[in-house]
Amino acid sequence: MKTKKTLKRLKKVVALLSNVIDQLPGGNDGLGDLLDSAKASVVQATKKVSAQPSNGAGKSKSPAKAKKAGQGRLSAAGRKRISLALKKRWEAARRKGVSAVTGRRLSKTA
Repeated sequence: MKTKKTLKRLKKVVALLSNVIDQLPGGNDGLGDLLDSAKASVVQATKKVSAQPSNGAGKSKSPAKAKKAGQGRLSAAGRKRISLALKKRWEAARRKGVSAVTGRRLSKTA
């Protein structure tokens, strides 16, 4: 989990525990002490998480792994070959009487 998100959730937990402790009646059953220790543990966890270095989620890519400028694009010859292959496939489908797009039989007109 990202550090920022973790801190946000831990702060919500501290707020909820504080709210519960404030609304708790002043009984001697030890529940208040238990909740106080839980709150102290969450506060301690918050401090440890904030002291850790970030997990590197926002780092940029290293130059070795960066994509080359022209990589990943089709050349004109490649587009032409794909176009010819599609036309050939569509023509074969038309000869069989099937739509190349939907795979359904073509309806015969007049």
